[in-house]
Amino acid sequence: MIRDTAQAFLADVSSSSAIRNAMASEQGFETQIWQRICTEMYWQAIHIPEEYGGMGLGYVELVIMLEEMGRYLLCSPFFSTVCLGTNALIVAGTAAQKQQYLSQICQGSLTATLAYTGNNGRWDADAVQATVTTDGDHYLLNGRYRYVPDGHSAGLIIFAVRDEGSTGVDGISLFALDANTPGVKRSWLPTMDETRKQAEITLDQVCVTKADLMGEQGKAWPQLNKIIQLATVAVAAEQAGGAQQTLDLTVEYTQERVQFGRPVAGFQAVKHQAADMMLRAEVAKSAVYYAACVAEEALNGGPLANELAEAASVAKSYCSQGYFSNASDAIQLHGGVGFTWEYDVHLYFKRAKSSELFLGNSAYHRELIAQILLD
Repeated sequence: MIRDTAQAFLADVSSSSAIRNAMASEQGFETQIWQRICTEMYWQAIHIPEEYGGMGLGYVELVIMLEEMGRYLLCSPFFSTVCLGTNALIVAGTAAQKQQYLSQICQGSLTATLAYTGNNGRWDADAVQATVTTDGDHYLLNGRYRYVPDGHSAGLIIFAVRDEGSTGVDGISLFALDANTPGVKRSWLPTMDETRKQAEITLDQVCVTKADLMGEQGKAWPQLNKIIQLATVAVAAEQAGGAQQTLDLTVEYTQERVQFGRPVAGFQAVKHQAADMMLRAEVAKSAVYYAACVAEEALNGGPLANELAEAASVAKSYCSQGYFSNASDAIQLHGGVGFTWEYDVHLYFKRAKSSELFLGNSAYHRELIAQILLD
């Protein structure tokens, strides 16, 4: 029922013209559509606990919707708000922060995101380069972030910073700040994939209090790592949806395209390529839904909670490669017109590449899996 509802709604609000209109704006989404998502569908609250006004459903239900959003290439702050900001609050937020911010997210009055990567192009603990220093009862935050999803439009930003002189997993803290806090400077960061906007954020002597601190100072890496792994599963779900959609678009086009007196889809070589695309899409879903089950247990302390890192990396490594391969094959089977503005395939191709790199590509996650197995 969740999938059917998502398909019907997204087919209406995330058409080709709607996607292109959102791409043309700096904000990256239509405010009216986002409010419909929040008020009519209540998707932003799907896995927020009921005590904060949420629906209290699980990660599998969230992944179902993310897969469909990946299929319809929805342009919205859903991923940044739900899969980054909300997860950060659920995993690391204090009771007061959860009550304040999760309630606002449920009401549809607040969007959120997570900023943790600097300029070094890393996705692990060493990606955190911004610093925090203690100033009496306050903290001073300084540094620069890049690749922050919807960072230029979010109302709440979770910042990862580190103690000066610390390296690796040591000395990392999380702070939840109003995006308009003095000293926070945000700018849109143009990228190849215009369907998901990113931002660059600079912190210049940003003064915050202990009320903004999430958890214990200098010891937040386990929480941040869990947030990243949950977000990794979410990205993989979108990739699985995109892999399926590129297959569907390709099959539809090759059945209509006539060459040598018959549809292109009737040629054996095209059938073989389409079969390979279907295999990638189906295996991607298997990896994603297993990872979603593990993520659900990780949030609720189930017996499979310790497998989250491995399951997330397995899903992301396969889905990154599978989605980009399907998008590439779709371009080829469209005979080149797939990369013209009139067709939507090139939008999926760009999203496939950007999502492949976001939170680590296939090689990065295969290396993580190898380290887990060796340990």
